[in-house]
Amino acid sequence: MSTAILGTGSYLPETVLTSEALGTHLGVGEQWIFDKTYIKERRIAAPSEATSDLATQAAHKALQAAGLSAFDVDLLIVATSTPDQPIPATAAMVQANLGAVRAAAFDVDSVCTGFVYGLVTAHAMLAADAGPRTALVIGADTYSRILDYRDRRTCVLFGDGAGAVVLGKRGNGRGLLASSLNTDGRLAGLVGIPAGGSRRPAGPESVAAGQHYFRMKGREVRDFAARVVPDLVTEVVKAAELTVADVDLIVPHQANGTMLESLAAQLDLRPGQMHMTIERYGNTGAASVPVTLDDAVRGGLVHTDDIVLLVAFGGGMSSGAAALRWTGPAKAGERW
Repeated sequence: MSTAILGTGSYLPETVLTSEALGTHLGVGEQWIFDKTYIKERRIAAPSEATSDLATQAAHKALQAAGLSAFDVDLLIVATSTPDQPIPATAAMVQANLGAVRAAAFDVDSVCTGFVYGLVTAHAMLAADAGPRTALVIGADTYSRILDYRDRRTCVLFGDGAGAVVLGKRGNGRGLLASSLNTDGRLAGLVGIPAGGSRRPAGPESVAAGQHYFRMKGREVRDFAARVVPDLVTEVVKAAELTVADVDLIVPHQANGTMLESLAAQLDLRPGQMHMTIERYGNTGAASVPVTLDDAVRGGLVHTDDIVLLVAFGGGMSSGAAALRWTGPAKAGERW
């Protein structure tokens, strides 16, 4: 018995922040931003919207696509690095919003790799236990709340959003084929928020110093991705007894458009083999992979028995990939 994605969903806030407007604010111009990132616009959560609200909207759509209700969910995982608050888990709030009263709910924080970590974790938990049948895995982030909009190195990249998948047991040979999760904590300093935790609690001094804002060493992160991602992709497709050429669609973390272009060249991908939403939504953190996957599914780019590869990298420094043979909602009479 394997596990397979039965439905996808996403939610992007209504407010659009264009690179033209952001470039004017920063004094760099729209073209400067686009040349470095390939981003034309990103979405910004409304003042009344928290990460759990974005996650709830995406979850509703994924459940609808899977033909299931919140009561069917046994396991609910929210991948985020921008929780509603430090305690409790954002997943608990999403569970309450949905009415998923039977679900065990918890958060995963592997920054931009979080959704892949959550998906592989849910797969392992469903496979190991005969009881749970269905998992809801959500990636959601509201980076606009932790960005310094004076720092052009970071604020031009990120937007807000949420993506979700419903994962269920399947006995038809489709579903998750292979995966790999990795962390190199020696590089944890490349991405982070310096203050606000137990080591450096938030206070007047840390706030005045801007240490509650997101910080990233972009060049080093790019070097990490160039070094790690191609080998990770090759490793996972080999474990699935495939080659990169056998993959129908690669859905990567939408970190930066120029970075993705370089990775596609490193992997010798054919045109259209890698799906990108970076131009419209920017980097949405843990939401990046599921938002882009849902965009591909709803755009008719994914078909039954297609090989789909999800791959991400993020703070920690973390990386992860999962290869799947695509399925869809159960047909009448089909056993899960």
